[in-house]
Amino acid sequence: MTTEICSGGCHCGAVRFAASGEPKIVERCHCGSCRRTTGGAFATWVGFDDEQVEWLSPPAFYRSSKGVRRGFCRDCGTPLSYQGGQWAGETYFLIGVFEEPREFEPRGDVFIEEALDWCLEGYRQQ
Repeated sequence: MTTEICSGGCHCGAVRFAASGEPKIVERCHCGSCRRTTGGAFATWVGFDDEQVEWLSPPAFYRSSKGVRRGFCRDCGTPLSYQGGQWAGETYFLIGVFEEPREFEPRGDVFIEEALDWCLEGYRQQ
C-alpha cells in the first residue's frame, strides 16, 4: 500500500480534501441517483476508508436518500462525495474533483442494470 496523498476539491477551491494510500475502488456507477446528482450519464467514484480521508475545509452535506449523505460545495455547487450505510465507514469522491484524476483508472461498473443503453454498447460487442 502506498503512503501517497491524493488531494482535491471543488471548482472554486472553498472545499478541500486529502486521501492517503490506495483507494478501495475506482468504479463507474450507472444508478439513476448518481446520474441526477452529477448531471452525467454515469459517475466515476474513487473510494477510501474513512480513516484515509481528511477534509481540509469541509463541504456541506445533504441526504439524497435514506442512509445516503452527499458532500458538495455550498459556494460553487460542485458535487464531491458520497457516504452511505450500504458501505459504512467509506467515503467516495467523484474522480473529477481530484487534482490528478489521471492517477485513477476505473476497474469496473456497478448498477449496470440501470445504465443508459448507449453507455454499455462497447460491452455488448465484446
